Amino acid sequence: LRNWAAPPLDVHRLDAVVLSHAHLDHTGYLPALVKHGFKGPIYCTAGTADLARILLPDSAHLQEEAAARANRRGYSKHRPALPLYTVADAEAALERLTPRLYHRPFEAAPGLEITYRYAGHILGSATVTATFDGKTAATLAFSGDLGRWNQPVLPDPEFISQADVLLLESTYGDRIHAADPEAELARVVRETAERGGVLIIPAFAVGRTQEILWHLKRLEDHQAIPRLPVYLDSPMAIDVTDLYRRHADEHDKQMRRALAAGDHPLTPSQLTLAHTPEESKAINALSGPIVIVSASGMATGGRVLHHLARRLPERRTTVLLVGFQAAGTRGRSLQEGAKTVRMFGQDVPVRARIETLDGLSAHADREEILRWLHGFEQPPTETVLVHGEAGAAAHLADTIHRTLGWSVHSAQDGERVEIRQA
Repeated sequence: LRNWAAPPLDVHRLDAVVLSHAHLDHTGYLPALVKHGFKGPIYCTAGTADLARILLPDSAHLQEEAAARANRRGYSKHRPALPLYTVADAEAALERLTPRLYHRPFEAAPGLEITYRYAGHILGSATVTATFDGKTAATLAFSGDLGRWNQPVLPDPEFISQADVLLLESTYGDRIHAADPEAELARVVRETAERGGVLIIPAFAVGRTQEILWHLKRLEDHQAIPRLPVYLDSPMAIDVTDLYRRHADEHDKQMRRALAAGDHPLTPSQLTLAHTPEESKAINALSGPIVIVSASGMATGGRVLHHLARRLPERRTTVLLVGFQAAGTRGRSLQEGAKTVRMFGQDVPVRARIETLDGLSAHADREEILRWLHGFEQPPTETVLVHGEAGAAAHLADTIHRTLGWSVHSAQDGERVEIRQA
């Protein structure tokens, strides 16, 4: 309902939009914003621009398909059902993308200077500092989605030394990730292979898929798992993986060393790319042991649903959930032990083994968030927690207050925060 409501501000007064990264929960409303009349620049990093050119038209296309299906079958409350925005709206938003470099301050609006630093979350992800040049300068820092240290492919998160107000993500503010996800991944692959089963990994096309491919290749090279056929069944993930290979400016030392040695670190030895629907359907006829990596990461849509519908009733199947599963998603239902899940109008029995691997998350956990906060030379006047379920945010607020003594609270709907110099 909020997506369909008019924006809660006059978009014609907006000077610019500054993006932290390309994930749809951060960019997905841009076509609607432009549709409502926004005509300013949309600032982002080069990696974010490249990913947005894949994600936003795809989002619009899916909405157009959903609206057309609702009109054919007559199940929408609206006549006719309409997409929130069209592919044309997405293309109009993409025309406003204005890439900027990391570490190079730029003026986003009169008196407003922006600096991007590496966030280590996905390709192109950045933390944002916004300095307002008034009678006395004041700085707002935004963590965006904060990544992790010592993860493959991307550089570590960079510290910010000063801010008057900090907006901080809190997705995993109440937990600590597993210490060695690679060892757990190896165990799951080996056990599934020994059963002659199919390992299905629902994975986000951006970030998570590339990390999984990296770990599978490393485990093969170290003979920790058998060399199994691996099917990457997501056209978007295939395109995004190519972007990850090409953005050498964001490769970490491990990735650079592997490429310099002539290796292919995102390519397991028996990798098959399923571009077309026909290639995707052909996987359903295969028997195990095989690995299927397919979107979406929370099993809310995409090609992975067809594999789950086909394989969940089989006891030899393993479904490996490799990231946060939001409440209300099929992934969360599987994680919580559902005996059936609803797909394509039918209740599919769940006899497969369901495993969770939190250690592959692209979000910093509680201790990693605290590590990043220690980079501030002095506490912000106010720290406001966003991007987390209520329990995780409350836990993180308590932890920050107890361990650092900072003034911190969870953001409230409609709240206004004054940005002023300490």
